[in-house]
Amino acid sequence: MQAQEIHAAIRTVKREIARWPDPVVGVVARQSGRDPFLVLISCLLSLRTKDKTTAEASERLFALASTPATMQALTTPVIERAIYPVGFYRTKAKQIQQICAQLRERYQGRVPDKIDELLTLPGVGRKTANLVVTVGYEKTGICVDIHVHRISNRWGYVKTKSPDETETALREKLPRKYWITFNDLLVPYGQHLCQPVSPLCSQCKIAAYCDRVGVTKSR
Repeated sequence: MQAQEIHAAIRTVKREIARWPDPVVGVVARQSGRDPFLVLISCLLSLRTKDKTTAEASERLFALASTPATMQALTTPVIERAIYPVGFYRTKAKQIQQICAQLRERYQGRVPDKIDELLTLPGVGRKTANLVVTVGYEKTGICVDIHVHRISNRWGYVKTKSPDETETALREKLPRKYWITFNDLLVPYGQHLCQPVSPLCSQCKIAAYCDRVGVTKSR
């Protein structure tokens, strides 16, 4: 994919994903009025977990508590039962309590809006930190999960070996106006069409721009 082709590719992806559900963290953000705390917790729950499971677990948990203070007051077993069966639910229950404690002790119960500060919270990596900044605070940033990393490389738009490298490369190359929405576009596209194994290339409307890097089998 040539640099100038990214505009046409993104326009096409926007049209294509309209038929699929929005990523769960975006739904939580919209329904909560972009509450950074709920975005943070739902993103933590979403790691290694399917969107449907994350959405149901988030709804159960947030019905019990929706602030750092009220959530810290919940016992670990209560949080575990609420979020089961998300991936690593026992570990995440402990991390949620630790995050709430640190938010109250260090930030007066407010979720920080800076990547470096977010990365100091238990269980928070760059993907989660960027989602909080972009989705929760609507500040400029690029969230790179496995879909964004895979598709950006498959297109031939970047050539990187890890999501962190992809974030750096996209910050240098991707037009700034696409930064915040890039993850929301590529996640459903990667889940439903540009899949990891045997992507649906015959149905892809941006095949003319895609270099199909690493694709050995497609449908």
